[in-house]
Amino acid sequence: MMYWNEDMGGLGYVLMLLSFVLFWGVIITTVILFGRSTGASNRRYEGEAPGRSMAEDLLAERFARGEIDEDEYTARLSTLRRGSGAPR
Repeated sequence: MMYWNEDMGGLGYVLMLLSFVLFWGVIITTVILFGRSTGASNRRYEGEAPGRSMAEDLLAERFARGEIDEDEYTARLSTLRRGSGAPR
């Protein structure tokens, strides 16, 4: 059997440290990006206009079910958009 009594040296330790940091950096970045892409808050329905709030969605659903009439829908929608700072 051969035994090596030499140390790996300073450069070997530096390269080992850099590869360790790089490896875990890639793993952590992958997990974070995957979590953001599959998060429930980022899910959008097909055909949904960008920037629509949850309140506007609920108001549209109530109007579609016939719980409120068109005048009430437009009045509440304009109030929501005026309060949130979105353009009318």
